[in-house]
Amino acid sequence: MEKERETGNRLDARRPCKRHVEGYIGYRPCTHDYRCDDCEFEQFFLDHYRVHAVVQPVDTIKIRGFDVPQGYYFHAGHTWAKVEGDQTVRIGLDDFAFKALGPFDRLDVPLIGKEIHQDRPAVTVYRDGHRSAVLSPLSGIVTAVNQDLLEDARAAFDHPYADGWLLTAHATALRSDLKQLMIDQETKRFMRKEVDELFGLIEETLGPMPNDGGDIRGDLYGEAPEIGWDRLSRLVFKA
Repeated sequence: MEKERETGNRLDARRPCKRHVEGYIGYRPCTHDYRCDDCEFEQFFLDHYRVHAVVQPVDTIKIRGFDVPQGYYFHAGHTWAKVEGDQTVRIGLDDFAFKALGPFDRLDVPLIGKEIHQDRPAVTVYRDGHRSAVLSPLSGIVTAVNQDLLEDARAAFDHPYADGWLLTAHATALRSDLKQLMIDQETKRFMRKEVDELFGLIEETLGPMPNDGGDIRGDLYGEAPEIGWDRLSRLVFKA
């Protein structure tokens, strides 16, 4: 019996789920002899991983050129969380992050089933040989990722609150985590402060801004790399 169990375990290790081989999920053995049409997990994967939902913000205001949607929770590291019911939360990067440092060449996000923790690195962004860790706005288990962004990270640049979502998670401490985030008026005050700090960094490097203060149209790092990736990423991601 012991020999059969060992043989079964070795066989198991040689037959991983094809979604693991493709790099979409952590290790999982195939239990259906690669007959995916009969596999319940494959159906779950198709239903949850390849989600192409579009998040429509209820209302969006502009703060010195940066879009801020109403009804979204914000983390100081410029990520957002949109509660969608049943402890499901959609997570993404905000417009400030994209206009300051993006568009990105690549994004690394956790695999389905992985745990994320509030205030700890969960996502990594890459551009021009640089990379930065992005802190998670809350804790939970990853239930879906945005496949479109894995294939083309630049797709999120124009619509960070809709098609630009990064992942969804089943929140494991939703009530307590939300208390640590900002929403509506808190977000507005925070964004004004962040914009002031960003403009201070620009003036320190490039000289005085226009009398009206000017707005950031997008791709600040691309237009003014002399500001420095490290300085900008510390301001944006707080990591």
